[in-house]
Amino acid sequence: MPTERDYYEILGVPRDASEEEIKRAYRRLAMKYHPDRNPGDPEAEERFKEASEAYEVLRDPEKRQIYDRYGHEGLRGTGFSGFRGFDDIFSAFGDIFEEFFGFGRSTRARTRGRPGADLRYNLTITLEEAAKGKEVEIPVEHHDLCPTCRGSGSRPGSAPAICPVCKGRGQVSRTQGFFTMTTTCPRCYGQGQFIVDPCETCQGTGRVKVTRKVHLKVPPGVDTGSRLRLRGEGEPGEGGGPPGDLYVVIHVEPHPFFQRQGDDIFCQAPISFTQAALGAKIEVPTLDGTEILQIPRGTQSGTLFRLKGLGMPRLKGYGRGDQVIEVVVKTPTNLTKRQEELLIQFAEASGEKVEPRKKGFFKK
Repeated sequence: MPTERDYYEILGVPRDASEEEIKRAYRRLAMKYHPDRNPGDPEAEERFKEASEAYEVLRDPEKRQIYDRYGHEGLRGTGFSGFRGFDDIFSAFGDIFEEFFGFGRSTRARTRGRPGADLRYNLTITLEEAAKGKEVEIPVEHHDLCPTCRGSGSRPGSAPAICPVCKGRGQVSRTQGFFTMTTTCPRCYGQGQFIVDPCETCQGTGRVKVTRKVHLKVPPGVDTGSRLRLRGEGEPGEGGGPPGDLYVVIHVEPHPFFQRQGDDIFCQAPISFTQAALGAKIEVPTLDGTEILQIPRGTQSGTLFRLKGLGMPRLKGYGRGDQVIEVVVKTPTNLTKRQEELLIQFAEASGEKVEPRKKGFFKK
């Protein structure tokens, strides 16, 4: 429950206090009532919560404006409900306590589980697989709890020992004048205990590297650079924290015939001079098989034809792109004598003057 006391009164600042004045006031109160400096003191804990709530509101220009105009009732209308406990406070002001005291979260917050790291896997597929989608089992290497010590890091039958430096707190304190500085214990690195007799299987880490198969559904329409996220398939968390995620990064192999541009597929189709001049029906390959393409009479080389809906599926939408076909007129080579005669007749009928082919220099 949020406090009903005046926030300016709690921090001891005037209503026109600057942001820096509010921050200094909170620093003073936080240092005085911090729970690690007042263990077991419920009044200090309450003062610490009140000061943190007041600072949360007054440091935010929008919340402060609402509070100045409408008071606590106005904040309730925005859904603000204060802090539920110390963990929320240390999570919200972790950087503040780092600045004030030389350490981040308190011992209470530090003992919470940490989420596991995310993993990455690179998957190469063909253009056809990108178009139709694919289901595949991928091998993912990650760390898992050691089966011998069940994650404790200690040899079976033994147990970790309490750190003699910090007495299990995970932090050590030293006093300089009127200030007490608290830092992470250099002996146990904040764990409060250390492994006396390490497990032989994991060498005291509590984890071993294993490979497992993960089922993946590649949706139709993916492209090179697409990232697929599999929640909870990353590294396991620590101290009961949630596992990380697995990101699968797609690479689509170049295709010998098709080229992709967005959701459209481009290709070239060679046709003969006579097909271009007289028109023809030709077969063209598509991602779904072959299609008949009607070539009109007099088609020029480089003309584009579009087959609607025969491109790539749209990954973030409905329908598919198109297939665009560029026809390339092939100039005949190695003509027979008869073919040459016919072309000369065609040229003369078109009003072109054709020079007879002369013998080469070496044939004379």
